[in-house]
Amino acid sequence: MIFASSKSSDFKAKFDELLGRGKVDIAQVSSIVGNIISEIRNNKNQALKEHIAKFDKWTPREDGELKISTEAMKKAYETIDEDLKKALHLSYDRIKSYHEKLLPKSWFDTEANGTILGQKVTAVDSAGLYIPGGKAAYPSSLLMNVIPAQVAGVQKIVVCTPTPQNEPNELLLAACHLCGVDEVYKVGGASAIAAMAYGTETIPKVDVITGPGNIFVATAKKMVFGDVNIDMIAGPSEIGILADDSANPSHLAIDMLSQAEHDEMASSILITPSQALAEAVRSELENWLLRLPREEIARKSIEQRGAIIVAGNMEEAIDLMNQIAPEHLEVATASPFELLPFIKHAGAIFLGHYTPEAIGDYMAGPNHTLPTGGTAKFYSPLGVENFMKKTSIISFSQKAINEIGRECALIANTEGLNAHEQSVLVRLS
Repeated sequence: MIFASSKSSDFKAKFDELLGRGKVDIAQVSSIVGNIISEIRNNKNQALKEHIAKFDKWTPREDGELKISTEAMKKAYETIDEDLKKALHLSYDRIKSYHEKLLPKSWFDTEANGTILGQKVTAVDSAGLYIPGGKAAYPSSLLMNVIPAQVAGVQKIVVCTPTPQNEPNELLLAACHLCGVDEVYKVGGASAIAAMAYGTETIPKVDVITGPGNIFVATAKKMVFGDVNIDMIAGPSEIGILADDSANPSHLAIDMLSQAEHDEMASSILITPSQALAEAVRSELENWLLRLPREEIARKSIEQRGAIIVAGNMEEAIDLMNQIAPEHLEVATASPFELLPFIKHAGAIFLGHYTPEAIGDYMAGPNHTLPTGGTAKFYSPLGVENFMKKTSIISFSQKAINEIGRECALIANTEGLNAHEQSVLVRLS
């Protein structure tokens, strides 16, 4: 773990290491993924079956076996614990309520001369959602991807999830039933991305693909982008924390570990102007690690990609965190809202001592599919707009085109496009 003061002579080198945390060399998997995509495009279901046999260790005998039945999803929903069922419903309602507030609307503006300008906002026809499956299945990711697509008005929603040994994750199936999803396919990895991007005899081609995944999934999404739209290229999970002496070091330590337990590549970064707090959190990390079932994963993450930085003051701490642009940012200070105007880059911001990042993963309402590796500088969280497109609306009256038509024709003439010029001039009176 990096434990450093911003005043130390080697700080720049250590900080540059943090800034490079999101760098992933996809060259090593690009050829593999490229071959997978090519095989799916050329051989469709046959290639899917071969890939499933190779990667998930079972062989579909018929095309129909690729799809999970609605009956299986309903049964899974009916058999889950009632308290968990209530929690999933509460999560669904809160996520839906939040995303409904994000829904963009079409608009029109009329000028006095009869010009009408506007924008028509329309949902895409279809969306493909990739949800990790097997032992690492996350029903919360299903909710976070399905709900904004539904709120946007997408008519056809397709879910792909891997099922190692042909054993679907029952909790994930229950979440599919809760969301009303009826097209769920037992396909994972780059194969699933290719199938949704180009279509097979069983899996339909979609317009947009969203959802988390490993480097093979991320690389496949990057390769099919342009033939379909995608949400983002996401890497390992990460948390940044800005804190002062008012923060509880034990709380901060477990918050850091809430990301570290995801996988060894996750990043957990605390920046504080308090040396005492920094030391206390480092001590609490060890106390918590010894109590975690996923200690081995979390420990490796903290040791290899964790950081505690002591800044000169809070202003410097914020500047450093803006450069990092973390996926999740907790602001654990006495007056967190006072710092909010100065925070420029983060996927999601959690303000106050009682707002752990974990509440955002499941229950707060905003989407937990967020930009990682510093891409929060230019990417936004997944939302309804990822499942919508905007079309410009233009209408001119005779009076309106008379007013600006000659200037328009002049620019067209200057560009050497005579037909453009004449198509305007012939309408002038």
